[in-house]
Amino acid sequence: MALNTSPEAPLPVGEVSRLIGRWIDRLGAVWVEGQITQLNRRPGAGVVFLTLRDPSHDISVAVTCYRQTFDAVADIVSEGARVVVHAKPEWYAPRGQLSLRAAEIKPVGVGELLARLEQLKKSLASEGLFAAERKRPLPFLPQLIGLVCGRASAAERDVLENARHRWPAVRFEVRNVPVQGVHAVPQVVQAVKELDEHEGVDVIVVARGGGSVEDLLPFSDEQLVRAVASCRTPVVSAIGHEPDSPLLDLVADLRASTPTDAAKKVVPDVGEEYDRVRLLQDRARRAVGIHLEREERGLDVAMSRPSMAHPHRMIDDRDEQVTALSERSRRTLGHLLDRADSELTHTHARVVALSPAATLQRGYAVLQRPDGHVVRAPDEVTAGEALRARVSGGEFAVEVTGAGPAPAPGADPEVQEPAGGTSP
Repeated sequence: MALNTSPEAPLPVGEVSRLIGRWIDRLGAVWVEGQITQLNRRPGAGVVFLTLRDPSHDISVAVTCYRQTFDAVADIVSEGARVVVHAKPEWYAPRGQLSLRAAEIKPVGVGELLARLEQLKKSLASEGLFAAERKRPLPFLPQLIGLVCGRASAAERDVLENARHRWPAVRFEVRNVPVQGVHAVPQVVQAVKELDEHEGVDVIVVARGGGSVEDLLPFSDEQLVRAVASCRTPVVSAIGHEPDSPLLDLVADLRASTPTDAAKKVVPDVGEEYDRVRLLQDRARRAVGIHLEREERGLDVAMSRPSMAHPHRMIDDRDEQVTALSERSRRTLGHLLDRADSELTHTHARVVALSPAATLQRGYAVLQRPDGHVVRAPDEVTAGEALRARVSGGEFAVEVTGAGPAPAPGADPEVQEPAGGTSP
């Protein structure tokens, strides 16, 4: 239960320390795994002091045990070893210090470590952290390379020298960190995060020149694997340990067998690229030359055709055809006009021959009553009736004196010969 305190009624330090000790006593004995960072075996003392550190975090706790407890594993346990301790938390009230009282210490063997790594590998793989589709391609020519490695290490020298030999203008942003031991994981993780947040870094290389399985355990730590998986910058793993691949190799975007191999894969060789460009230039030149030769041959074939070699011949041929067609059309039109003129002349002659005016010109006359009706038979008039006679030169008045005989068969009823008995 929470304590009721206030500025006016505070708890003494001793009471707070006593309460903390009582709460810690309730925890009971626990199994704890960690890495031994400090080991103090005072001669003649019956107690051994050591510090147990979390391999993945910057957290440690003091451990004490009786000498006989430590002597049981003294031959195989030293500083840097991973152990599993069965201990009970204790609170030292006078100094306010937490420690563990170990009753049993068990070293973590290589076989057990590998089994744990295999189990962690399956767990991370099921999350898709090792999937091929997550791998990002490296830039062709990185302007700034982030390098995480040990200080003054052979891995750092191999990466820098080989990269600058291949491309002298390449630049590096180096982070020197411990690459083994209890401080390796948090500092490597911090360095990777810093380089990933750097705007100018195009690719990150994590390099180490190999080592034993225990030495390479930091590069299989879950915290480091997840930090690399969350990077937006491509990461290259160059641990240089062929027999056993750390988990960093699986989550990285590219695995290099050694730091030297990492330099070769990250930075292109200027000489090789120059040769490749020269070969491409030669290939392009040959391709253009072949294309031009093919087009020239095609042009020669096209120019050798009659239409291109003698282009006026086609025009001359067409001119002769147009001239022939023009003359033919002219002759045809002349024939048509001559025929139409002849037909028109004949038609005009027939019209003239058949017209009443032509008949009148031959001496015939047309008799009409005053109302305009034409006299066609003698019995249509009476003696003394006034008529009008129409002839070729005009008309005049006549008077009927007597009826004449009927007209001969076939005569024109509208035209009569001039009567000798009529008078104007």
